[in-house]
Amino acid sequence: MPPEVKTEERRERMRISEMDPYHWHKIAAVSGIAALGLGTYGFHIFKPEKPIFKEVWQIASIYHFFHTAALLAAPITKRPHVFGALLTAGILTFSGSCYTAAYLEDRKFSALAPFGGLAFVAAWASLLF
Repeated sequence: MPPEVKTEERRERMRISEMDPYHWHKIAAVSGIAALGLGTYGFHIFKPEKPIFKEVWQIASIYHFFHTAALLAAPITKRPHVFGALLTAGILTFSGSCYTAAYLEDRKFSALAPFGGLAFVAAWASLLF
């Protein structure tokens, strides 16, 4: 590999590592707005034919809110970008797939939920290292 390519790769890695860890607060703000809107919709408006899907929506909402709040702590962690990215991935895949499954009343759309759960576990575990 030519030296100029290695230098450019090194610069890109440095740019990523120098990203302001407080950008996770902006992501938490967007996630919090979404959590509030989706939670309100689920409580007041969402009326599925099968009551179990109301429970699925509520579970998605609880996990969404809880992990959004945790996202606020990302800047003070040892590896804020790892913690923040894993929490965000968990919110999108766990809560997102549960919201989708509940809204469409079809469990097949919850297939990604276990991966979101693993992302949550990995985020919390990342605090150990």
